[in-house]
Amino acid sequence: MKKTSVSIRFGLVISAVLVAYFLVLALVEKHTNPAFSFANAIITGLGIYEAVRLSKLEDPDGFSYGQGFKIGLVTGFIATLIFTVFFLFYTTEIDPAFLHNMLLNMHGGFNADIGMVTFVVAVMGIATTVVSSLTVMQLFKKTGNIPQ
Repeated sequence: MKKTSVSIRFGLVISAVLVAYFLVLALVEKHTNPAFSFANAIITGLGIYEAVRLSKLEDPDGFSYGQGFKIGLVTGFIATLIFTVFFLFYTTEIDPAFLHNMLLNMHGGFNADIGMVTFVVAVMGIATTVVSSLTVMQLFKKTGNIPQ
C-alpha cells in the first residue's frame, strides 16, 4: 500500500509542476512552441527519480528492480493522465485558438484536430515515463559486481 501511495503522491506533484510550467509558458506566449516541451521530460524524470529514491529509502532490503520500475511507471502514468486531461481542457475550453496557433508556429502545414494532438501528448508522456523509469533504475539497481 505504501508503494502505491508514493506513486500517487509523486504523480500528483509531477502533474502539478507540469501544469504550472505550461501555464507559465502561456503567460509569456511561448506555450505554442513545441520545443519547450523538452522540459516536460526533465520534470517527469526528476519526479520519477524522487519517487523511486524515496521507495528505496523506506525499504532498502526489500527493494528490487521490478518494484522500482513499477513505481516509476505508475508515477509517470498518473502524471501523464492528469496532464493530458488538463491539456484537453485547456485547448478546448480556456484557449480554443491554441491548436491553430501551435500548428501555425510549427510551419509544417499539418492538419490535425484536437483529438490527434491530445493523443500525441499522451503518447509522449507515456514514452517519457518508460524511458525515465528505465534510466532511473540504472542508478538504483543492485549491482552484481564482486568487490575486490
